[in-house]
Amino acid sequence: MVPAHPAPSPPQQPRGEDCLLCSGLPASVLGDVSAPALHGLTSASLTDPVLQALLQGSTDCNMSATSRMLQQYVRQFSQKLAHRRPLEARAESESPEAHLNTLDLVALGVGRTLGAGVYILVGAVAKVRAGPATVICFLVAGLSCVLSGLCYAEFGARVPGSSSAYLYSYITMGQLCAFITGWNLILSLVIGTACIARGWSSALDSLTGNHISQGLQGTLSLHVPYFLPTYADFVALGLVLLLTGVLVLGARESTLVYKVFTVINLLVLSFVILSGFVKGDLRNWELTEQDYKLHTSGSTDTYSLERLDPLGSGGFMPFGFEGILHGAATCFYAFLGFDSIAARGGEALNPQHSIPFSIMTSLFICFLAYFGVSAALTLMVPYYQIQPKSPLLQAFLHVGWGPARYFVAVGTLCALTSSLLGTMFTMPRLICEMAKDGLLFRGLAWTYGHTGTPVTAIVASGNIAAVMALLFEFTDLVDLISVGTLLAYSLVVFSVLVLRYQPDQILSKKENTEDKIEMKSEVEGSPLNSEPEAGTANILKSLWFPTSTIPTRKSGQIAYGCASLLVLLLIILSLVLAQWPSQLFSGDPVLTTVAVLLLLLITGVTVIIWRQPQDPTALYFKVPALPVLPLVSIFVNVSLMMQMTSGTWALFGIWAAIGSVIYFGYGIRHSLEENNEQQPPGSTSQT
Repeated sequence: MVPAHPAPSPPQQPRGEDCLLCSGLPASVLGDVSAPALHGLTSASLTDPVLQALLQGSTDCNMSATSRMLQQYVRQFSQKLAHRRPLEARAESESPEAHLNTLDLVALGVGRTLGAGVYILVGAVAKVRAGPATVICFLVAGLSCVLSGLCYAEFGARVPGSSSAYLYSYITMGQLCAFITGWNLILSLVIGTACIARGWSSALDSLTGNHISQGLQGTLSLHVPYFLPTYADFVALGLVLLLTGVLVLGARESTLVYKVFTVINLLVLSFVILSGFVKGDLRNWELTEQDYKLHTSGSTDTYSLERLDPLGSGGFMPFGFEGILHGAATCFYAFLGFDSIAARGGEALNPQHSIPFSIMTSLFICFLAYFGVSAALTLMVPYYQIQPKSPLLQAFLHVGWGPARYFVAVGTLCALTSSLLGTMFTMPRLICEMAKDGLLFRGLAWTYGHTGTPVTAIVASGNIAAVMALLFEFTDLVDLISVGTLLAYSLVVFSVLVLRYQPDQILSKKENTEDKIEMKSEVEGSPLNSEPEAGTANILKSLWFPTSTIPTRKSGQIAYGCASLLVLLLIILSLVLAQWPSQLFSGDPVLTTVAVLLLLLITGVTVIIWRQPQDPTALYFKVPALPVLPLVSIFVNVSLMMQMTSGTWALFGIWAAIGSVIYFGYGIRHSLEENNEQQPPGSTSQT
């Protein structure tokens, strides 16, 4: 009998604390390695080269997955910033009835533009910024607005159904550009309302012999820093609140009111201009510094003696070329309002024709008025004797035509009322539009019943404007408006420049979805993502000699990149000209070399853009001389922005920071278009 051999004992399992699987090794390290493969392996097994390679490969795989996830997140975030809104959004349900002809639009533009700028601002600029050379300031500012107006006109012809620069930018350039444009326009509208209300109060005060300001200053004087007024202007506060209440009750804009106010305004301004040439004295354009000293030695003008530096050195340009540039930057505010024509594009009978023509006609009429009034004022009164708060009324007292100031006062109040109404009607529309898109808080889009009145937007914007009118001086707010508006207009100009070299960008909802699918497939097979088959010579050849006669995605990318580079170069050139003008024009070798290199680069990149094919879409109006004219517009706008003080830029930085917090903290996550994209294909949304 064969003795039974004992059964072999199973291999001894390592203790739990020695087993890699039981010791709690992180799953991120184990990766795709199966549990049976690791069970029974001890820490000593880590010396096995095979196992080390296995674990290292798993770790590399996980790191690669994390990198891909990060890249995907960055790509999705960038797509949100560049997301464009389809053209047909809200077109069927909210399309207004077309009833405005070209004359209506011109009256609207002139009524909105000829307001505080011609009756108040002209005096402040003449006294402390440019003197008689104020006429040149308005010429430079008018040139800047004409260039921007041409681009607005092309936008109106290209996207006639949209209602503002904000919507233009959203449809054509994307969400981030649209928010920046809209946020800066809100700044200009809110502060513009406060400025006009302050001007209206000053005109009324001057008409009553300054009794209103003296009474408020004696009872409600503010012991505050110099940048705040000496008294709280409750007249301006009450005016803004009154009009806010009228808007909440459902008041509508009346083109008849604009026409009547515009006719009265133009009649009064014509009287002022003729009076200036009759009672004016050319010696007021040839004053010397001695004349100013003789005047101030016995003057009681506390505005000049306490708040201002000595007012120039006399002559036609008492503050020099720098004063003209600074004055032009401030005078830019005077031309704000022509964009209200574009905002009514949906109500125009023939928007492709009437919007471009109305914008240019309005700007031309306003420029003639500003040029004539500033010349008349500085001829009637020495620039250092101008009263900034009510220059025209005091000018007629100075020349001995006291009764005429009542006629001028009527025109002043009519013009300021027309301008104030236009601003306050436009302001809640823009806020409500952005809130409907989810870029601002949804509560601001609430409308009342069947009237459709944006009550929340009206009350919020009206209250903010009323408080600013109560606590700030007119001239202290103008520069801040100019910065925000110049930036918004520059974005519009940049959009026109880029869009002309892009494939058709104005898409419907369905086309927008199909375009994204095609874009994805094109990007995956794009030559940019593959190994280049051609050398550097062929790349340069494609820049100078495009293979296609119509815009392609590649040519569009080239134009976009070159335009962005040009903006950067123009900013640097403007900064050099603004900070070191005397050294540059005196022949400093370093600055001269920098300026020449910048000009050469700007010229070369401009030629590259010029060589790219343009969009052949037929429009009633197109900006001529592309790409030169938009680039000149951007350069002029940026140069004017460089003239602003550090205090103005600090305030603008605060406004921009608030906007960034709202957009990145709320708007980008609540965007209507973004939410619509996340719905399943079969779902419908209320747009």
